[in-house]
Amino acid sequence: MDRSRFVALAFAAFGLVFVSFLIRGTTRLVAPYGVAVAASAPVLFAAAGLLAGLVVLALLDLTGIRPLT
Repeated sequence: MDRSRFVALAFAAFGLVFVSFLIRGTTRLVAPYGVAVAASAPVLFAAAGLLAGLVVLALLDLTGIRPLT
């Protein structure tokens, strides 16, 4: 994976976090809090998984095991 792809995925992860909060906020206008959290949770978990994967890739690059090209 090259560095520009890594940065694009990082921006995508933060975009997913933002979309999750938008979903929670707009759903909260028409539904109870529990429904809003349940609606936004899958997007937030996807963002967390993507960020966790990026952290692992960054650590592998930092240690020199699998460098980003």
